[in-house]
Amino acid sequence: MRRIMAWGFRVARGLREDRGDVPGWVLVTLMTAGLVTLLWALAGPLLARLFTEAVSSVTVH
Repeated sequence: MRRIMAWGFRVARGLREDRGDVPGWVLVTLMTAGLVTLLWALAGPLLARLFTEAVSSVTVH
């Protein structure tokens, strides 16, 4: 019985210690959003022009 209780206490302690790194995940999410925004700002006009040229080059027969 003592072994079972000792095992249960070890499991419970392990669950309390494994909380994760919430601030780290928040930082990763914010940095990813910042990179996407930066790339969109830089490449947005180029992609819009590329799309406009591609659509205007299509002819209907």
